[in-house]
Amino acid sequence: MSLSSLASTQTLRIHVIRCDEEPGLGFAGLFQVLRLAAIELGEDRLLLDVATAGELPDTQADLILLVADEELAAGRMPAVQAHCRKAGRYGAVGAVFEWLKERGEIKNDGAQLYDLEHSPLTCCGGAAAIDFALALVKACFGEAVQAAIMETLCVTQVRAPDVPRPQARQRLQPVLAEALRLMETHIEEPLNSDDIANLVGISRRQLERLFKQHLGNMPARYYLEMRLQHARNLLLESHHSIVQVGLMCGFSSGAHFATAYGTLFGITPREERQRKIALSRN
Repeated sequence: MSLSSLASTQTLRIHVIRCDEEPGLGFAGLFQVLRLAAIELGEDRLLLDVATAGELPDTQADLILLVADEELAAGRMPAVQAHCRKAGRYGAVGAVFEWLKERGEIKNDGAQLYDLEHSPLTCCGGAAAIDFALALVKACFGEAVQAAIMETLCVTQVRAPDVPRPQARQRLQPVLAEALRLMETHIEEPLNSDDIANLVGISRRQLERLFKQHLGNMPARYYLEMRLQHARNLLLESHHSIVQVGLMCGFSSGAHFATAYGTLFGITPREERQRKIALSRN
């Protein structure tokens, strides 16, 4: 079933199936966009079901989106694929996309952020899941619905599908990959750039050159945005207090957390949480 056919479906039923143990940024972004679309459109236009690979829905769907942020539950994938065959169309996000690519089952070679043209739909995951979901909403429900969701999420731009994909971790220089791993494992107690450079065995200047060349950003800025993205995920998907979220993401000062968050997202942590509460009541 083409996207134009999905767009003409009177009531579109979408299943989002999480195929890993713990949800991450890719799932959070995809789910948040589609949840807001369901609220905007109402149940007579969009029905959204969320399930796991271990507990597949017993209803049929027009579109199934498989998503995994971390290690894929590969043993469950045959049953998941059988479930997908019952749908008009399906898509793969994150680790599911990588798994299908390794098996030669998709046309997207992984060089672009996402692909809505071929079957299955594909997305490299992470933050690109937001672009993918917003583009999907526009294709199925129109630009006005997409714009309303973007305003709610404070998203100003949707990246095009053919924007080059960020370097895959395994393709990065080993030193840079190790630096990113250190950042990810020290979210709550951040390392400074000198510490990271020393731990990976290079100078700070060499570290900065690698980040600028491969990631287009300086290490400190990249690290800060990584922590703030994690904070946003916690604000939207957990019940931790705003103070707890700030501490869990390495901000010892509530004022510093609020300022940095507002600078990146255009909204304070408190406003983000209040908006989440308001949407949950609708």
